[in-house]
Amino acid sequence: MADAFAYCAQLVRTADRDRFIASLFAPAERRGALHAVYAFNSEVSRVRDVAHGALPGEIRLQWWSEVIGGERREEARANPVAAALLDTLARHELAPVRLLDLVEAHRFDLYDEPMADLAAFETYAKRTSSALFALAAQILAANDLAAVTTPAGIAYAVADILRALRQHAAHGQLYLPKELLDRHQVQPNDVFAGRSTPALRSAVAELCGLADRELRAAGEFIAALLPAAIPALLPVALVRPALGRLQRSDPFNPGEIPPWRRQWLIWRAAQNPARIAG
Repeated sequence: MADAFAYCAQLVRTADRDRFIASLFAPAERRGALHAVYAFNSEVSRVRDVAHGALPGEIRLQWWSEVIGGERREEARANPVAAALLDTLARHELAPVRLLDLVEAHRFDLYDEPMADLAAFETYAKRTSSALFALAAQILAANDLAAVTTPAGIAYAVADILRALRQHAAHGQLYLPKELLDRHQVQPNDVFAGRSTPALRSAVAELCGLADRELRAAGEFIAALLPAAIPALLPVALVRPALGRLQRSDPFNPGEIPPWRRQWLIWRAAQNPARIAG
């Protein structure tokens, strides 16, 4: 089992470095569980990229659903991420339904249908990003902390999805809600062509406003967080700087926060948790 957790740690270090850095501020005996959940998230969230088609992607996601549901025990033992995840589920009494919902939400990624409206966007964010923060908080503090993890996850998802706008557009994906685009008179073809029109910038500004409100909502509860839970929320410290770049630049080229600065922002938030929400 130690090899399975080591594999997860290396996968997270490569695929989700921000969360890997944040996990270093957690107690050593809890990091393996964090890495298992984060590695599972990385495997599920990149299914479209590795499956090369909706049907293979559906098969992969169904496999994960069956593993979480207690099936495919032999296959799970042979997969280091699945083995570590199942051990973590049992050890920390995580609710399987939350992971099953996360898998189900990522079925959206496999298709080119647009997100219908802001309500659908927020539901997707809650079942993916917010759920991941909640699972990490439960591992560290045995508490759900939904008052913080739900809005924090929505804010994080907005920043993450907008940061990947160019990549998604190139793949024909549209995470921006159709209702939002229609209201701002954004033509989907302009998005797919990578054209940064005034209408698109207006729609992006509205989404950034949503993220800002959710970040403020999370911030109201940060001071009351159990100290043990803080490492679970540290990646949120990257949201406000990311939103600032998005609002000052071309939505298709906001510019990445340099790795050294991302690490510094996480470290600074660990020293002063009030900075998590900016």
